Amino acid sequence: MMAILIAILIIIFGLLLGMYIQYAFLAATLFLVVSLGYKSSFLLTYGYSIVNSLILICVPLFIAVGLLMNRSGIGKCLVEFVDIFVGRIKCGLAVVAVVASGAFGSIAGSSLATLSCIGSIMKPRFDEAGYDRGFTAALITCAAPLGLLIPPSAHMILYSWSGRQSLLACFLATVGPGIMLMVLLSVTSFFILRRNSNIKTRERMNWNEFIQMSSRRTVAALPALAMPVIVLGGIYGGFFTPTEAAAVAVIYSIPVGFFIYKKLTVKDLCETLIETASTTGVIMVMIFCIMMLSRIYIMEDLPGIITESLKSFSTNKNVILFGTNIILLIIGMIMDDTSAILLCSPIFIPILQEYGVDPIHFAAIMGVNIGIGLLSPPTAPCLYFGSGVLKTDVIDMLPTTFKLILFAWLPTLVAVTYFPGLALWLPNFILSRM
Repeated sequence: MMAILIAILIIIFGLLLGMYIQYAFLAATLFLVVSLGYKSSFLLTYGYSIVNSLILICVPLFIAVGLLMNRSGIGKCLVEFVDIFVGRIKCGLAVVAVVASGAFGSIAGSSLATLSCIGSIMKPRFDEAGYDRGFTAALITCAAPLGLLIPPSAHMILYSWSGRQSLLACFLATVGPGIMLMVLLSVTSFFILRRNSNIKTRERMNWNEFIQMSSRRTVAALPALAMPVIVLGGIYGGFFTPTEAAAVAVIYSIPVGFFIYKKLTVKDLCETLIETASTTGVIMVMIFCIMMLSRIYIMEDLPGIITESLKSFSTNKNVILFGTNIILLIIGMIMDDTSAILLCSPIFIPILQEYGVDPIHFAAIMGVNIGIGLLSPPTAPCLYFGSGVLKTDVIDMLPTTFKLILFAWLPTLVAVTYFPGLALWLPNFILSRM
């Protein structure tokens, strides 16, 4: 047990000192190999066998889709589509930013890609309307992780793979929490801005103008909005496997970028392929290292040790869920989203199953926790990236970020934790009819 604790401390201190995540996990693995006497040949073979999985092909394919769509000008079309319906009410731009982030995140599957695209589009609009820069940056940053919850999500692919769960069910489990979060982010923004007299609202259009503009922008947005429909519809309809659906999404996104939105160039395509390859390489090395470490933890019965410790503390399911959320929030604060999912899924799923928690329910809990971790120091990748993209000091973003976490993200976490139906109703409804 002492060796396991030291390995965990190696990871924590390594990350706090700025070590690359894969190196931190590799250092912890090497320590356990030496101290516990495991054969490195066994772990290397195991790590390779895990990485050599067909479903992991989805990861680079969805990365490529996100990059292609980001370069295709899709973000602007989505923003304009949402803007036509809510952009002319007070705090309407805030709602536009939230909904557009959710829509783009479902396509891109990346919080940082969503932040970069939607942030660069929305910033001049917010500035023109008189919004405070700290509020603008905080809102867009807090909305960016919606891509974790709105399917198809690359993170849910990793969760279903590492936790040996149905990908379809994991996709569907996060829809309810994602919609709830979008509503709460919008409502919280309204209350923050309701007394702000500096915000300018545009003049309302007459009915004919509204019909013409909404028709034009809907047609422009349809190719983008069709992406998740094609992917999810194909999977749920039994036409594609998840891997095939990801390949179809890539094939679909290339002509859309070239011939419909006409923003994608041959140079962009080449750069996308290079970036996809480099990103995939980093992720695969990370998976390789994490899976070796996870295997040692399981062989040392870490889930059993944690389960017994929790039972000695309390046997109440709600208390256990509360403790699990605290642990996940701490892990999310010091690790990136991919690492946290890959490490925690195989460890916590069997623990929570002991208390009657459905692994599909836990997928939604994990997704919300990881989203909060992306916004919480000390790592807070979304917060710091948003500061750079939107050219705003982090200190100016913190008051609004805290409010949005407190009144939007945390209520969503509480709801999805203690009301399983929020996560399970859609998987149960759809999958029972397939």
